[in-house]
Amino acid sequence: MARDSQQQARDRLSLLAPARDETTVAHRVEQDASLVGRLLAATGEQNDHGRPSVLPDDVGAALGLFEGLREQLDRLETQVVIEARRCGMDWRQIAQHQGLNSSQAASQRYQRLMTRLEEIRQGVR
Repeated sequence: MARDSQQQARDRLSLLAPARDETTVAHRVEQDASLVGRLLAATGEQNDHGRPSVLPDDVGAALGLFEGLREQLDRLETQVVIEARRCGMDWRQIAQHQGLNSSQAASQRYQRLMTRLEEIRQGVR
């Protein structure tokens, strides 16, 4: 999806009412991404003792968030694709919005996401 399309999507979705439940998957993704952003913003800074503000344990903590972020993003994308299908969108339309070249690519992506999430649920991953 091109940058202009992404901004149009942000603008459109920002008109929707905010989620009331702060325990939603989307809220957890937002929190974790914000924490990673804080870490990256702090890199290069030094504390009062001339030492880096970001320590190896801080970086390790951030790295530890990514697997969970991937899983939650996969879950969100899957839910949005299910909603798109429920609303009557065909795979060609879904592919277009995902920046994919074909309906087959969109369908295969959805199947990969579903397989990955099922493997996680079963403890295979």
